[in-house]
Amino acid sequence: MAAVTAQLASYCASLDFAALPPAVQERTRFLVLDLAGNILRGRHDAESSPALLAAARTLGLACGGSAVLGDCARYTPAGAALLNGAFAHSLDFDDTHAAGTLHPGAPVIPAALAAAEMAGADGRTTLSAIVAGYEVTCRLALALPGGDHYDRGYHPTATCGAFGAAAAAARVFGLSAARIEDAFGIALSQSAGSLQFLANGAWTKRFQVGWSAMAGLSAAVLARENFRGAAEAFEGKAGFLRAYAPNPVPERALRDLGTAWELMNTAVKPYPSCRYGHACVDAAIALRAELGLEPGEVERVTMGLPNKGMLLVGAPLAYKQNPQNVVDGQFSGPFVVACGLATGHMGWDSYALLSDPTVRSLLPKIECVEDPEVQALFPAFMAGKLTLRARGREFVRTVKVAKGEPDNFLSEAELRAKFHGLADAVLGAGRAALLADAVLGLDRAPDVNGLMRLGAPMVAARLAGE
Repeated sequence: MAAVTAQLASYCASLDFAALPPAVQERTRFLVLDLAGNILRGRHDAESSPALLAAARTLGLACGGSAVLGDCARYTPAGAALLNGAFAHSLDFDDTHAAGTLHPGAPVIPAALAAAEMAGADGRTTLSAIVAGYEVTCRLALALPGGDHYDRGYHPTATCGAFGAAAAAARVFGLSAARIEDAFGIALSQSAGSLQFLANGAWTKRFQVGWSAMAGLSAAVLARENFRGAAEAFEGKAGFLRAYAPNPVPERALRDLGTAWELMNTAVKPYPSCRYGHACVDAAIALRAELGLEPGEVERVTMGLPNKGMLLVGAPLAYKQNPQNVVDGQFSGPFVVACGLATGHMGWDSYALLSDPTVRSLLPKIECVEDPEVQALFPAFMAGKLTLRARGREFVRTVKVAKGEPDNFLSEAELRAKFHGLADAVLGAGRAALLADAVLGLDRAPDVNGLMRLGAPMVAARLAGE
């Protein structure tokens, strides 16, 4: 079996931001901006956040010098990684890697930022660490592969993310390849994440991603102090790849390492919901606009999905047609398409429509099926097909490349618009603009402290009730 652990560790130790292609450098900054908006709004709007914050305070995690975006308080480094990671994933609006079926930014970027605050690292070192973390996270998911891992009930954002977070923090600290191998071996004892949250809309999906950010940071700190980690963490007999999936392909983790960038295969979400529904939302919004369609004219809608999409947003249909809370809505294909048809939009504020009569009237008209054409495109494309009957006619729209995918990526202006749609309510438009500029100029920053300070809201600009 390929020496995956040693080669990934060596790669992370030597990764230099200056040597990266300009497109990779730019995309990395864009992904940090996208995640920062998610953290800011997740800190304030997610219904799970007050309980998580209270627990962090009780555990003594709110007594340090590390920042949580959207918060005026300071936390321990572990607490900051945990909270930033959980808040990043709380809106389900964070980036996605289709082939790996995961969200790499949420565990990786918070671990890198927490480590950078600890080490006083400059912006380029921090960005190098983030690239390393993305590559490790996504490549491990490809080696499992992610679909088999899902079938065993694992949540790869959390499981693979713990190793990516360890890689990012270790790169910030400047650890040697040998010490990074130790960090991977330590993270192996902490890699966890279950899909059981789908049974009741549990908040554990967010928590376990934050935990993976904290676990990775902790693993890197332990390795920095010369704590011994398990050898062959990935390819070993009881290593990650063998233990967490039935038929791993270890060499896939190393394919074109250093010349091809899985970070560039990462998409950003224009809609705050499970990515498997996005192509159909694109189709719904487009058909509504083209036809001048009123919600009352809709007779029947069929969402054509890949089989993994059916698992997450399409079945059981009766449950998906009757979402009761935000998590239900995030994983309900009928709900997100109903929002698109009813309003021409699907944003974070759309979850206020969970009880809206117009949206509710559409839900029983929307069914989900596994579509052979869409399945044939998966996992290379997270496509979708919408078949809509209205005005006595049938309209069909297949979207192969959803908005935000690598081949249909958001422009800087679109990314800024998404960021401001999330951040302005927390920071105010002026401070949010300064933060966006700081993120996009991170490669020129002597440290991350200024950026993190801008992420703390001024009292007058905080959301009502804070």
